[in-house]
Amino acid sequence: MSKPFSFRLIAADGRARSGEIHTPHGRVRTPAFMPVGTQAAVKGVHPDDVGASGADIVLGNTYHLMLRPSAERIAALGGLHAFMRWPLPILTDSGGYQVMSLSALRKVAEGGVTFRSHIDGAMIELSPERAIAVQLLLGSDIAMQLDECVGLPAERDAIARAMHLSLRWAERCKRAFEAAPPGRALFGIVQGGDDLGLRAESARALVDVGFHGYAIGGLAVGEPQQVMLGVVGETAPALPIDKPRYLMGVGTPSDIVEAIGRGIDMFDCVMPTRNGRHGLAFTRFGPINIKNAQHADDARPLDPQSRCAAARDFSRAYLHHLFKAGEALGGTLLSIVNLFYYQDVMAAARAAIEAGRYADFVAQIREGWTTKRDLKPAI
Repeated sequence: MSKPFSFRLIAADGRARSGEIHTPHGRVRTPAFMPVGTQAAVKGVHPDDVGASGADIVLGNTYHLMLRPSAERIAALGGLHAFMRWPLPILTDSGGYQVMSLSALRKVAEGGVTFRSHIDGAMIELSPERAIAVQLLLGSDIAMQLDECVGLPAERDAIARAMHLSLRWAERCKRAFEAAPPGRALFGIVQGGDDLGLRAESARALVDVGFHGYAIGGLAVGEPQQVMLGVVGETAPALPIDKPRYLMGVGTPSDIVEAIGRGIDMFDCVMPTRNGRHGLAFTRFGPINIKNAQHADDARPLDPQSRCAAARDFSRAYLHHLFKAGEALGGTLLSIVNLFYYQDVMAAARAAIEAGRYADFVAQIREGWTTKRDLKPAI
């Protein structure tokens, strides 16, 4: 467990990059999509299926795990890897976003955040030091600094206040992380909302502090895609070329391929499993709502060429039936379909970057989404 954290850049095509992150629990190929295992589980999907999809790393969440079952309990049971039976790398989010989005009562101060638990109503304090201590107890390979998120749109003064507070918390997180075992990594989080000047200031300050990697946070919170991509396009080049860049909470396949082209290496989002549970499959033909009546008599699979058995071996009619019957298996199968598809997009992006044809890849995948979506059943 003493192997040092490192990032190796393999190839670049314009701003798009392919590389490898090395952690104590193995390699992460980038660009990478991290399935979200918020509460030590990728919702509704067996860990073996997550691994079979091609995922090199999953995400867990400090807020949820510190409340239930507690970081101390997970540590006593062997750490998060053993607890959830996931032997590969894990990144843990610090919980700052969940404090803001889930707590009915919260108070942000210089020392940290006081909030009411959404589980039992208990008042909890989360400081930068406690956020790091929890992540060290969990044993994640990559920890995140505690930050304050502001939903968009917001007044510039509110965005600036949160950004500067997050910078001060970043310095405290780094000091607290000095107690980490060898090999673990800490990422700083660039804040600043949709204000490019504040984003640039945040990036410069975080680079001066010095982290193993850098995330762009506070996006995918209601702003249009072009605003998000504009912030990413300006912020990513301000981050060190020899460190991984992580766009937090993003997003759709379209968001991801565009952000890769702007220099992002890592992504996470609940969309593959959340949409799967609600009947939406992501495919190379574009999104397919399996609950639509047109699928009731369709004997075709979602994609006969997919490497995912759930997409290849079950008919659309059967998947439609599962959702109409309220069978949980329907959500599980479509979640697996979506996880495989996201990892296929990542693998194809890496190959395209290394071949120097990333723009061609984006054009090709977009053509598939737009021109093949309405293929009719064969007669």
